[in-house]
Parts: sequence; structure tokens; C-alpha cells
Amino acid sequence: MNKKFLTLLLVVCPAIAYAQADAWLNKINNKIKTKATARADKKIDQAIDKGLDIAEGKNMPAEKTGPAQKKQEDITAAGAKTYVKYDFVPGEHIIYSNNFATDNMGELPTGWNSNGSGAVVTLDALRGNGVQLYQNTIYLTDNKVPFTENFTLEFDLVLRLTNPKAAFPEFVWGIFSSGSLETTDNELLKNYAGTFATEMHIQPSGNHQSQINLQTFHNSKNYFRTDISRPGELLQRYNQVIHVSMQVQKERLRIWFDEEKLYDLPKAVTPGMNINQLYFIVKRYGGPDQEVGYIISNIKIAKGLPDTRHKLVDEGKFSTTGILFDVNSYTILPESNGVLSEIAGVLVKNPDLKIRIVGHTDSDGDDAANLELSKKRAAEVKQTLVSNFNIDAARIGSDGAGESQPAGNNNTKEGKANNRRVEFIKR
Repeated sequence: MNKKFLTLLLVVCPAIAYAQADAWLNKINNKIKTKATARADKKIDQAIDKGLDIAEGKNMPAEKTGPAQKKQEDITAAGAKTYVKYDFVPGEHIIYSNNFATDNMGELPTGWNSNGSGAVVTLDALRGNGVQLYQNTIYLTDNKVPFTENFTLEFDLVLRLTNPKAAFPEFVWGIFSSGSLETTDNELLKNYAGTFATEMHIQPSGNHQSQINLQTFHNSKNYFRTDISRPGELLQRYNQVIHVSMQVQKERLRIWFDEEKLYDLPKAVTPGMNINQLYFIVKRYGGPDQEVGYIISNIKIAKGLPDTRHKLVDEGKFSTTGILFDVNSYTILPESNGVLSEIAGVLVKNPDLKIRIVGHTDSDGDDAANLELSKKRAAEVKQTLVSNFNIDAARIGSDGAGESQPAGNNNTKEGKANNRRVEFIKR
């Protein structure tokens, strides 16, 4: 490079001596190095800023269509996202529900027990409030009702990350039987597996090295354990909602994260256990709590396993709280696909069956607005069955009842959750 510049200078300025040319060359080379370094630094700064923005959920590029992004863009003809493979169907009657809407911000939820601290927070990704869980802490919910031998459990999980270099602590969540103790007894913070417990261990990590496994305890001893597996990109969906679902059918246990079924275990649950509590644990050894952690929300536990065909064909009515919508909207959420698939399957196998879909709301808000919203939701469910499952529109009617036909007490969280439902009525 020096010779080229020297030649150029001698051509342009033949009167310049070689010593002077060398001085100029050194000056030019230094300028080039300085400029190159400045440009490189600028690109590095831009890359770091972009990474931090993504980690904080800012300026997410809409045009990218990688595997995880493509899934979020799986939009149906009716305008609703779906989980195509999702076959989870919630239980018939909600016995515990909590979205922390009435809890004080910055405090542990009312009625919960813990050996540390936690805080109710808001997050754009969540439908409502959530609880931020801190390291080296165990949490027991305020539930006091037995789950029964057949039940379902759901909650939203956010892997919160504001520093891409921060390491996640291990996260554990599970269910247990409190035995002769109350479900929030302090003794359970020391030994929750004394009677029965089954729990899932989650260790997020970069470079597709995340790990999960499940284990069950009976009388404080190991009863069942899976091998460690790696869920790929699943646990690298930072700052967005992962919908967690569990179904227990006597001894059988199934777990989904979004539409991906992680476990289907025929003998994971000890027979005859009176399961009655949900718990969360965050281990130590992660980055600072303000940089990395876990937020959970929209907990729902429902007992029973619905027999959709029997309810609709033989009894003439099937009611479900498993078709979910955005808040104050008729946009169907993707985790509704399991129920919609069940209904569509019944209609396909019974071609003469005609139904009327009726939407219902809780009592929050204006009566007239709730009535209109319930009608739009029922119409959207009909359109989804027609567009996504090829059901003849002439077989389906739709209407809304708003808050006028409650199925539960609107003064309780569980009652409100049971009132937010969709009914399918045989015509």
C-alpha cells in the first residue's frame, strides 16, 4: 500500500523529496487507520444497541421470518393466530384463577407464601399483571381447593432479559399434595415433597444449550425422573409470553410449552394423591434480578376432562372457558386451537349436527359493551370454524348474552373466569 501511495505522490508532486513523501505517507496511513477504527467501533456499537433493544423487547424487526418469528406470524384466514399442533383442552370447571389484577404493585400477591420476596409487575407482553420471581426463593399460591384426579393447569411464563450477557438461574415449577398440612403452611417451604410432588426443571442458556427435565417425588423419595433434554430455541424466546399447559389424567401427565408437547408420560403421577397446590422456585447463581429472571401470570386450574362429543351430541350443550381472546377484543388467542379442533372434529363426524354459538362475559365494564363484545366473539368463533376447519357456515349460528347469564360468582376471580366462556348449543 505504501508503494502505491508513494507512486501517486511522485506523479502528482514530483518536486516532493522521498523523505517528505514518507512523512506524508505515514500521516495518510495514520488517518486511514483512525477512520477504519472509528467505523468499526460505530458498527460494534450499533450491533450492541440492536442486541440490547431486542433483549428488552424494543424495535423487534417485523420483516424477519425465522422459525420462531414465523410461528408468531401464523395468522388464520379469520385473523387469529393458531397453534396448529396444539391439542390441549382445559378442564370443565375453573377452581383457581389469578391474573393479579387486584394485587398491589411491587408486593407479593395476597395470600401467597414465600421464603423470600416477589413483586407484582406490569409487562407489555402480558395480558394484565404478573409476578416477578426472585432468586433463591420458593413460592406457594393461595389455592386451597383439591385439583381432583383429572385436572388441567395453565400459566403464562416470560423469560425476562435486559442484559444479553446475564446468566439465567434455574427455574422449577410443579404441583404437590400438602398431605395433612394447609396448602400454604411454612413447613412446605422446607419440604414440599413430603407426600407427593412432580416438578419441571428449566435451565435457559444460549447457543441452544438450554435444558429441561421432570421428576416426581413420593414420601420425599424419587419416584420418577426423565432424562435431560434440550428444547432448542424454545427457551430463547426472551421477553415474550410462553404459554405453559399441563394435563393430569390420573397417573398420566402431559406438558406443553406453546404448541410444543414436551412430555406425555403415562406413569408420572403417583395414584391416589390429593394434589392441591402449585409452586414455583427460582434457584440462585444467575445474573442480578434486575437483569434476568422470570415472570408468571394468568394462572388457571380447572378440574375434569371434558367429553366434547357426549356433551354436545347427547346432552345438547358444551360450554368451555378454553377459547381465549385478547382483553376487550374478539381476537382469538392461539392457545384456543385445542378446543376449536375438538369442536370441529365433532362437527365433521356428525354431519347432520347444527349448532348455535353463544358468547358470554363477566360483569366488568358496561352492560351494552359486554353484550356487543360477546356477540362479536361468538361470530369470530364461527368464522374460525368455517375458515380454518371447512365447516359449512349454514350449520352454525351465533349470538351473545353478555353478562346476563353468569355461570359463577362475579365477586370472585374464579367466578369471573368461569363466566368468560363460549357455549355450543345443539339446534
